[in-house]
Amino acid sequence: MAENETGAEFGETQTNGADNAPAAHVLSQYVKDFSFENPNAPGVYQSQTAPAIDVQFNIGSGQVGDDVYEVVLKIDVRAQAETQVAFVVDLSYAGLFALRNIPADQLDAFLLGEAPRLLFPFARRVLADAVRDGGFPPLMLEPIDFGGIYLQQRAQQDALASTPQAGNA
Repeated sequence: MAENETGAEFGETQTNGADNAPAAHVLSQYVKDFSFENPNAPGVYQSQTAPAIDVQFNIGSGQVGDDVYEVVLKIDVRAQAETQVAFVVDLSYAGLFALRNIPADQLDAFLLGEAPRLLFPFARRVLADAVRDGGFPPLMLEPIDFGGIYLQQRAQQDALASTPQAGNA
């Protein structure tokens, strides 16, 4: 029999081998929790002062099935105009990710760095629309380097872990 270019004889079936390449897929994204408060309306609309805006982020993740992880990007915004709260927004935007063959030492980097980067543009749109629908100019958050923040926090944790602890002798 003649051989084909893979070295197998014609007519033999060839397998592709083990599927061990790393893969990540977004299965779903959704608003997990959302709150918009406008506690001082309509008086806050009379203020001539632009509100000071405080934005806080938090990222959480957890395994919800075999090779399936949920990542939650929590964004808390508080806008204060003079002595009045203009608005408060609490948004938890989540995504389900199917992760296969990701090395254990790289799993956190994906879940806390790359996954939030993928979710952020959609969460930013939800937030901007809610603020606009609340009667304020849309709040357009600047892009965030979640990967860089993860690496920075990891370096700080590693530095703390390598610092000798004082103890009793």
